[in-house]
Amino acid sequence: MKYTQLGRTGLKVSRLVLGTMNFGPQTDEADSHVIMDAALGAGINFFDTANVYGWGENKGRTEEIIGSWFAKGGDRRDKVVLATKVYANMAADGDAWPNHDRLSALNIRRAVDASLKRLRTDHIDLYQFHHIDRRTPVEEIWQAIDTLIAQGKILYAGSSNFPGWKIAQTNEIAQKRGSYGLVSEQCLYNLAERRAEMEVIPAAQEYGLGVIPWSPLHGGLLGGVIKKENEGRRRASGRSADALTNTEVRAQVQAYEDLLDKHGLEPGEAALAWLLTRPGITGPIVGPRTADQLASALRAVELDLSDEVLSGLNEIFPGPGPSPEAFAW
Repeated sequence: MKYTQLGRTGLKVSRLVLGTMNFGPQTDEADSHVIMDAALGAGINFFDTANVYGWGENKGRTEEIIGSWFAKGGDRRDKVVLATKVYANMAADGDAWPNHDRLSALNIRRAVDASLKRLRTDHIDLYQFHHIDRRTPVEEIWQAIDTLIAQGKILYAGSSNFPGWKIAQTNEIAQKRGSYGLVSEQCLYNLAERRAEMEVIPAAQEYGLGVIPWSPLHGGLLGGVIKKENEGRRRASGRSADALTNTEVRAQVQAYEDLLDKHGLEPGEAALAWLLTRPGITGPIVGPRTADQLASALRAVELDLSDEVLSGLNEIFPGPGPSPEAFAW
């Protein structure tokens, strides 16, 4: 496994991030433990979750599954850089009480303690704001985070789904307060969705944040969906199915699959490998439902894409171009 530095921290993290969103809703506890053992055995040491994962009546279930895995011992917790998130309302659906969501100091304090209990650990390495909170002053957020760092409950803070201006504002206010500031941004970024290159990634690089892309296969669209459909292995569903009804998008995805087939490459692995070539990227989040899906992701880390393939991918998915030129008419 290849490793890198997480932004401006002293943490060395794997270039793949194990996403756990499927643990609970789609993958049961026993199989989730198998996947985490396999990931750790392969050298993946960066695990990402969120307090809301499990969803609906099972909010928090994913953190509980990770906690039961830590409880097995074997230095599991010591070997993992653990990241979770705060923002969503954790009250029961239909019973959403005020101050049980967003980034108020009260909710951050409540959410950290609840996550620590579910995760069966005494600290969280990277505590991430799942979304921006337009109602809470940034100064209040940093006051709460600084207190948690002083208490040893968290080590670092990161953002998720922040626009570039919010990354800048949040870190400028942190600097004025003498706070450490954000060390990472988790954003939507992949071959088919490259708008993060316009402001989010440049802002992250300017402020020394690691960038952790989520949905690296764009909801399955970049995972060989047309080939699987033609072979009768799996029909596109959800966002992929909706996207493929657009003839222009379908032609683009077909060109993508044809290019990779020409070079003997698996689409999903190539999409992950492409992200690992991008400036400023710490590592993409992979959310395997099975051990086989994890094995496929691991192969991507060792995959070297040729200049011909990289050029072809850029022609098919050209992206917005560099900023500020990308904003010019």
